[in-house]
Amino acid sequence: MSTFYFDHELKSAPGQYVMLWIPGIDQKPFSIADDDGASFGLTIFRRGALTEKLFEMGVGGRVGISGSYGLGFSINENTRYILVAGGYGAAPLAFLATKVLARKNNSVDFLIGARSADQLLYEEKLANISNLNLRVATDDGSRGTRGFVTEILENICKEIRASGEKKEILIATCGPEMMEKKVLDIANAYNLPCEISLERFMKCGVGVCGQCAVDPLGICVCQTGPVLKKEIVNRITEFGKYHRDKCGRKIFFNPH
Repeated sequence: MSTFYFDHELKSAPGQYVMLWIPGIDQKPFSIADDDGASFGLTIFRRGALTEKLFEMGVGGRVGISGSYGLGFSINENTRYILVAGGYGAAPLAFLATKVLARKNNSVDFLIGARSADQLLYEEKLANISNLNLRVATDDGSRGTRGFVTEILENICKEIRASGEKKEILIATCGPEMMEKKVLDIANAYNLPCEISLERFMKCGVGVCGQCAVDPLGICVCQTGPVLKKEIVNRITEFGKYHRDKCGRKIFFNPH
């Protein structure tokens, strides 16, 4: 995994994405991990022909970038943000954390989970962000709490309910879909607002091909999302059950 920086004024928002194209190889969407106004960064895993080629390229190598596309996370004031990240989801949520902490009277609880300590992403960067409360969970207990990151979320929600906290709350999540499904279930159970970054196979980015349309709403995630409010995700019957591959075939998630 590496973060690639591009000297370009993108004017993106956390949760949005770009389409990265390498001629003769492929074009794929990537979430924006950072954008300071003068340059932007993409955190990318080495996986597949396009990323293999990208990792071989040096500084000054030329790629095609279009975007930014889609809808990002809400950036409010006077709000307690609870950010729940799994795997690669730490990158766009770290971008979100820096933006919301720059706003008036916000706080951030950042919950990050992985199978083991060596698979945690952005832990060091997050630990260096002022006024951010970082909580870590690993399946094997090699860092932070042993167990799932969603267990930490549920404990926080119980504390909020017990304390009668009046501050506005917003849960935001990005990561594996089965983790996101559990986050949604917790948000529903505690009647808390939640925004979810939904990953689907996106070919065009402009809602033309329909590849990323979801059942039964038919909305295209590339434009209506990728960040969706829980009220919409609650109506997506495929969420947490299956997604479609590049040929449109249903690929069912393993509930375990």
